[in-house]
Amino acid sequence: MQSGNPALNKNTFLDAASGALASHGDEVMTLNGTVNKTGLLLVLVLIGATYSWSQFAGPASLPAMLPLMLGGAIGGLILALITVFKKTWAPVTAPLYALVEGVFIGAISAMFEMRYPGIVMQAVGLTFGVAAALLLAYRSGLIRATEKFKLGVVAATGGVFLLYMANMVMGFFGHSMGFINGSSGLGIAFSAVVVVIAALNLILDFDMIESGVNVRAPKYMEWYGAFALVVTLVWLYLELLRLLSKLQSRN
Repeated sequence: MQSGNPALNKNTFLDAASGALASHGDEVMTLNGTVNKTGLLLVLVLIGATYSWSQFAGPASLPAMLPLMLGGAIGGLILALITVFKKTWAPVTAPLYALVEGVFIGAISAMFEMRYPGIVMQAVGLTFGVAAALLLAYRSGLIRATEKFKLGVVAATGGVFLLYMANMVMGFFGHSMGFINGSSGLGIAFSAVVVVIAALNLILDFDMIESGVNVRAPKYMEWYGAFALVVTLVWLYLELLRLLSKLQSRN
Protein backbone atom coordinates (compact mmCIF):
# COMPACT_ATOMS: atom_id res chain seq x y z
CA MET A 1 0.00 0.00 0.00
CA GLN A 2 1.32 3.46 -0.86
CA SER A 3 1.21 6.82 0.84
CA GLY A 4 -1.39 9.28 -0.38
CA ASN A 5 1.48 11.64 -1.00
CA PRO A 6 2.59 11.09 -4.62
CA ALA A 7 6.18 11.68 -3.51
CA LEU A 8 6.02 8.64 -1.24
CA ASN A 9 4.95 5.16 -2.26
CA LYS A 10 5.42 1.56 -1.31
CA ASN A 11 8.84 1.19 -2.94
CA THR A 12 10.22 4.69 -2.35
CA PHE A 13 12.59 3.74 0.44
CA LEU A 14 12.87 0.03 -0.24
CA ASP A 15 14.23 0.63 -3.74
CA ALA A 16 16.62 3.29 -2.48
CA ALA A 17 17.82 1.04 0.33
CA SER A 18 18.92 -1.76 -1.97
CA GLY A 19 22.70 -1.60 -1.98
CA ALA A 20 22.65 1.42 0.35
CA LEU A 21 25.36 0.11 2.64
CA ALA A 22 27.55 -0.93 -0.28
CA SER A 23 27.29 2.48 -1.95
CA HIS A 24 27.11 4.78 1.00
CA GLY A 25 28.98 3.01 3.79
CA ASP A 26 27.53 4.05 7.12
CA GLU A 27 25.78 7.08 5.63
CA VAL A 28 22.19 5.95 6.04
CA MET A 29 18.91 7.73 6.62
CA THR A 30 18.06 8.68 10.21
CA LEU A 31 14.94 10.14 11.78
CA ASN A 32 16.83 13.07 13.31
CA GLY A 33 18.44 13.83 9.99
CA THR A 34 15.06 13.89 8.26
CA VAL A 35 13.59 16.14 10.95
CA ASN A 36 16.50 18.58 10.66
CA LYS A 37 16.21 18.72 6.89
CA THR A 38 12.47 19.23 7.12
CA GLY A 39 13.12 22.22 9.37
CA LEU A 40 15.64 23.61 6.90
CA LEU A 41 13.22 23.25 3.99
CA LEU A 42 10.50 25.04 5.96
CA VAL A 43 12.93 27.90 6.61
CA LEU A 44 13.59 28.11 2.86
CA VAL A 45 9.84 28.14 2.20
CA LEU A 46 9.58 31.05 4.63
CA ILE A 47 12.41 32.91 2.88
CA GLY A 48 10.74 32.52 -0.51
CA ALA A 49 7.36 33.53 0.92
CA THR A 50 8.84 36.59 2.63
CA TYR A 51 10.32 37.77 -0.66
CA SER A 52 7.07 37.58 -2.65
CA TRP A 53 5.05 38.91 0.30
CA SER A 54 7.33 41.97 0.44
CA GLN A 55 6.49 42.73 -3.21
CA PHE A 56 2.82 43.20 -2.34
CA ALA A 57 1.69 46.77 -1.71
CA GLY A 58 -2.06 46.67 -2.05
CA PRO A 59 -4.43 46.17 -5.01
CA ALA A 60 -2.21 48.21 -7.34
CA SER A 61 0.54 45.59 -7.08
CA LEU A 62 -1.67 42.66 -8.10
CA PRO A 63 -0.35 42.60 -11.71
CA ALA A 64 3.19 42.24 -10.36
CA MET A 65 2.14 39.43 -8.03
CA LEU A 66 0.66 37.22 -10.74
CA PRO A 67 4.04 36.35 -12.35
CA LEU A 68 5.42 35.45 -8.91
CA MET A 69 2.42 33.26 -8.17
CA LEU A 70 2.37 31.51 -11.55
CA GLY A 71 6.16 31.24 -11.77
CA GLY A 72 6.33 29.80 -8.27
CA ALA A 73 3.55 27.30 -8.95
CA ILE A 74 4.98 26.11 -12.27
CA GLY A 75 8.58 26.10 -11.02
CA GLY A 76 7.56 24.22 -7.89
CA LEU A 77 5.71 21.61 -9.94
CA ILE A 78 8.70 21.07 -12.25
CA LEU A 79 11.15 20.76 -9.36
CA ALA A 80 8.77 18.42 -7.52
CA LEU A 81 8.53 16.13 -10.55
CA ILE A 82 12.31 16.12 -10.97
CA THR A 83 12.71 15.22 -7.29
CA VAL A 84 10.17 12.41 -7.52
CA PHE A 85 11.83 10.82 -10.56
CA LYS A 86 15.45 11.62 -9.59
CA LYS A 87 15.56 10.96 -5.87
CA THR A 88 19.37 11.12 -5.78
CA TRP A 89 19.07 14.79 -6.77
CA ALA A 90 16.93 15.57 -3.71
CA PRO A 91 19.79 17.27 -1.77
CA VAL A 92 19.74 19.94 -4.51
CA THR A 93 16.19 19.92 -5.90
CA ALA A 94 14.40 19.77 -2.52
CA PRO A 95 15.87 23.09 -1.27
CA LEU A 96 15.20 24.69 -4.66
CA TYR A 97 11.62 23.42 -4.53
CA ALA A 98 11.17 24.89 -1.05
CA LEU A 99 12.41 28.33 -2.17
CA VAL A 100 10.31 28.41 -5.34
CA GLU A 101 7.20 27.05 -3.64
CA GLY A 102 7.69 29.66 -0.95
CA VAL A 103 7.50 32.39 -3.60
CA PHE A 104 4.16 30.96 -4.75
CA ILE A 105 2.82 30.66 -1.20
CA GLY A 106 3.88 34.20 -0.31
CA ALA A 107 2.15 35.65 -3.37
CA ILE A 108 -1.12 33.80 -2.94
CA SER A 109 -1.09 34.39 0.82
CA ALA A 110 -0.72 38.14 0.27
CA MET A 111 -3.80 38.11 -1.96
CA PHE A 112 -5.84 36.24 0.64
CA GLU A 113 -4.57 38.55 3.40
CA MET A 114 -5.64 41.63 1.44
CA ARG A 115 -9.21 40.37 1.32
CA TYR A 116 -9.34 38.66 4.71
CA PRO A 117 -6.95 40.36 7.18
CA GLY A 118 -5.45 37.95 9.69
CA ILE A 119 -6.26 34.82 7.68
CA VAL A 120 -2.64 33.90 6.92
CA MET A 121 -1.53 33.67 10.55
CA GLN A 122 -4.62 31.61 11.33
CA ALA A 123 -3.82 29.19 8.49
CA VAL A 124 -0.14 28.93 9.47
CA GLY A 125 -1.00 28.30 13.11
CA LEU A 126 -3.58 25.67 12.23
CA THR A 127 -1.20 23.94 9.81
CA PHE A 128 1.54 23.46 12.38
CA GLY A 129 -0.96 22.74 15.13
CA VAL A 130 -2.56 19.95 13.11
CA ALA A 131 0.84 18.55 12.09
CA ALA A 132 2.06 18.51 15.70
CA ALA A 133 -1.14 16.89 16.95
CA LEU A 134 -1.03 14.17 14.30
CA LEU A 135 2.66 13.48 14.92
CA LEU A 136 1.91 13.08 18.62
CA ALA A 137 -1.03 10.80 17.84
CA TYR A 138 1.13 8.72 15.51
CA ARG A 139 4.07 8.41 17.89
CA SER A 140 1.78 7.48 20.78
CA GLY A 141 0.05 4.79 18.72
CA LEU A 142 -3.33 6.53 18.98
CA ILE A 143 -3.52 6.53 15.17
CA ARG A 144 -1.97 3.63 13.30
CA ALA A 145 -1.27 3.45 9.58
CA THR A 146 -3.04 0.13 9.04
CA GLU A 147 -3.63 -1.21 5.55
CA LYS A 148 -7.32 -0.24 5.69
CA PHE A 149 -6.39 3.24 6.88
CA LYS A 150 -3.90 3.64 4.04
CA LEU A 151 -6.40 2.39 1.48
CA GLY A 152 -9.02 4.86 2.67
CA VAL A 153 -6.69 7.86 2.63
CA VAL A 154 -5.21 6.97 -0.77
CA ALA A 155 -8.69 6.52 -2.28
CA ALA A 156 -9.90 9.81 -0.81
CA THR A 157 -6.80 11.67 -2.00
CA GLY A 158 -7.25 10.27 -5.50
CA GLY A 159 -10.89 11.35 -5.48
CA VAL A 160 -9.96 14.92 -4.53
CA PHE A 161 -7.31 15.03 -7.24
CA LEU A 162 -9.80 13.86 -9.88
CA LEU A 163 -12.37 16.43 -8.76
CA TYR A 164 -9.81 19.24 -8.98
CA MET A 165 -8.69 18.08 -12.42
CA ALA A 166 -12.28 17.82 -13.67
CA ASN A 167 -13.03 21.31 -12.33
CA MET A 168 -9.93 22.70 -14.09
CA VAL A 169 -10.95 21.11 -17.41
CA MET A 170 -14.50 22.44 -17.03
CA GLY A 171 -13.03 25.89 -16.41
CA PHE A 172 -11.61 25.89 -19.94
CA PHE A 173 -15.18 25.74 -21.19
CA GLY A 174 -16.56 28.37 -18.85
CA HIS A 175 -18.03 25.99 -16.30
CA SER A 176 -17.03 24.87 -12.81
CA MET A 177 -18.13 22.87 -9.81
CA GLY A 178 -19.43 25.66 -7.61
CA PHE A 179 -18.91 23.86 -4.34
CA ILE A 180 -15.12 23.68 -4.83
CA ASN A 181 -14.59 27.43 -4.63
CA GLY A 182 -18.00 28.56 -3.39
CA SER A 183 -18.79 29.54 0.20
CA SER A 184 -22.11 27.72 0.40
CA GLY A 185 -22.71 25.14 3.09
CA LEU A 186 -21.73 22.43 0.63
CA GLY A 187 -18.60 24.33 -0.36
CA ILE A 188 -17.50 24.71 3.25
CA ALA A 189 -18.22 21.05 3.97
CA PHE A 190 -16.18 20.03 0.92
CA SER A 191 -13.19 22.13 1.99
CA ALA A 192 -13.41 20.75 5.53
CA VAL A 193 -13.31 17.19 4.18
CA VAL A 194 -10.32 18.00 1.97
CA VAL A 195 -8.49 19.52 4.95
CA VAL A 196 -9.04 16.28 6.88
CA ILE A 197 -7.79 14.20 3.95
CA ALA A 198 -4.68 16.38 3.57
CA ALA A 199 -4.00 16.10 7.29
CA LEU A 200 -4.36 12.32 7.30
CA ASN A 201 -1.76 12.11 4.55
CA LEU A 202 0.74 13.26 7.17
CA ILE A 203 0.17 10.00 9.06
CA LEU A 204 1.02 8.02 5.95
CA ASP A 205 4.10 10.17 5.40
CA PHE A 206 5.30 9.64 8.98
CA ASP A 207 4.85 5.91 8.54
CA MET A 208 6.70 5.73 5.23
CA ILE A 209 9.61 7.83 6.52
CA GLU A 210 9.89 5.60 9.57
CA SER A 211 9.99 2.62 7.21
CA GLY A 212 12.87 4.25 5.34
CA VAL A 213 14.82 4.64 8.55
CA ASN A 214 14.13 1.01 9.48
CA VAL A 215 15.40 -0.36 6.15
CA ARG A 216 18.50 1.88 6.35
CA ALA A 217 17.84 3.84 3.18
CA PRO A 218 20.75 5.96 1.87
CA LYS A 219 21.45 9.35 3.40
CA TYR A 220 20.06 11.39 0.50
CA MET A 221 16.64 9.96 1.29
CA GLU A 222 16.52 12.25 4.33
CA TRP A 223 16.19 15.11 1.86
CA TYR A 224 13.57 13.20 -0.08
CA GLY A 225 11.56 12.37 3.04
CA ALA A 226 11.74 16.03 4.13
CA PHE A 227 10.64 17.13 0.68
CA ALA A 228 7.63 14.79 0.80
CA LEU A 229 6.56 16.15 4.19
CA VAL A 230 6.83 19.74 2.97
CA VAL A 231 4.68 18.87 -0.06
CA THR A 232 1.92 17.65 2.25
CA LEU A 233 2.28 20.60 4.63
CA VAL A 234 1.99 23.05 1.73
CA TRP A 235 -1.15 21.28 0.52
CA LEU A 236 -2.64 21.34 4.03
CA TYR A 237 -1.85 25.06 4.41
CA LEU A 238 -3.47 25.96 1.09
CA GLU A 239 -6.60 23.95 1.89
CA LEU A 240 -6.86 25.60 5.31
CA LEU A 241 -6.47 28.99 3.63
CA ARG A 242 -9.31 28.11 1.27
CA LEU A 243 -11.55 26.85 4.09
CA LEU A 244 -10.93 29.90 6.29
CA SER A 245 -11.62 32.26 3.40
CA LYS A 246 -14.97 30.55 2.77
CA LEU A 247 -15.91 30.84 6.43
CA GLN A 248 -14.94 34.50 6.61
CA SER A 249 -16.79 35.38 3.40
CA ARG A 250 -20.04 34.35 5.09
CA ASN A 251 -19.57 36.81 7.98
